[in-house]
Amino acid sequence: MNIYFDLETIPGQATGLLAEFAAKVTAPAQYKKPDSIAEWLKENAEIVAEQEWRKTSFDGAHGHICVIGYAFDDGEPVTLYSDAYGNPAAERDLLARFYAAIDDAVSRDLSGGTRLTVKPVFIGHNVVDFDLRFLFQRSVMLGVRPPACIPFGAKPWDASVFDTMTSWAGVRNRVAMDKLCKVFGFDEKGSEIEDEIDGSKVWDFVKAGRIADVAKYCAGDVVRTRQIYKRLTFSA
Repeated sequence: MNIYFDLETIPGQATGLLAEFAAKVTAPAQYKKPDSIAEWLKENAEIVAEQEWRKTSFDGAHGHICVIGYAFDDGEPVTLYSDAYGNPAAERDLLARFYAAIDDAVSRDLSGGTRLTVKPVFIGHNVVDFDLRFLFQRSVMLGVRPPACIPFGAKPWDASVFDTMTSWAGVRNRVAMDKLCKVFGFDEKGSEIEDEIDGSKVWDFVKAGRIADVAKYCAGDVVRTRQIYKRLTFSA
């Protein structure tokens, strides 16, 4: 069984987190005089703090999963999300629903009441270094036990995962999903909502009240992942 999945994440929503980053901002070393340091901080501290805070969307210790998109084999993509993004209870519910769907999918009923356990392959773009790692971190932070079949410690070459990025670019290199979509002739990122969006812009869409559009975009990435996987494995 192939499980195609993608996460959309946002920066940490904990009260005071942005202020913590603001308190740590210092002027560059070339600023020596107190007046010039103070002027630089006045003009730049807020901007730098927000830039650093936004990076927590890649850190499962602080950031949050706001959308989970997945599809089993050739099935339609499913998205899980909540308007209460950043709320621990809502995020726990997303994880629990995703894990329940996986448990159900990998254990199939046979005649006579017996069940067959199917070993899944988890497929995504940069899935080893980001999606699986972030998913594990949030599960730990929120105390949600994941299914044993999820290969959190897998290497890119393990049979339990297929990383479309490393399959194309190699383990030490990177390639954007949008580049592969363009060269393969697939719909590009954001085409389903007719707007420019990528991971760096998810928070802007969410805070603007467009989390439903983020979910559509996430579902589109699941489809794109499946298309790229099939092209890379000559199974299209």
